[in-house]
Amino acid sequence: MDNDQQSKESTDRSDLVSEDGKNSKSVVCQRCGSKVLCPGMAVLVEKELFLPSMRKKSGPSTTEGSVDGDTLTTHWFVQDMFDFDNVGFTKDVGKIKYLICADCEIGPIGWHCLDDLTSYYVAVERDFHSPLSH
Repeated sequence: MDNDQQSKESTDRSDLVSEDGKNSKSVVCQRCGSKVLCPGMAVLVEKELFLPSMRKKSGPSTTEGSVDGDTLTTHWFVQDMFDFDNVGFTKDVGKIKYLICADCEIGPIGWHCLDDLTSYYVAVERDFHSPLSH
């Protein structure tokens, strides 16, 4: 995604957030369209997190010891892993588990630190939003 497209998307997210600050649309996988979160299940937050580049389930892509990826700042914050409709988790990478689509296994779409069992983050830039409700 180029910087112009990314900044356009990040400047206007008002159509994604309801009056109570939660997601007003379903959050769905970019690749297969599987529903990750129903409307009203997550809060939009700003937090700087590094996510490796997206790919189907496999080992992280590395170039001379560094992992390819992006530092993303806008996320859907979820406090309970059972609030997700369709999400999988990678094996532990240090104290981190990455969130992936449970249907097509593309990811990572989000981030979870094992030190905090009530914090799950889904990157807004790595998902689509569908107006369809539950």
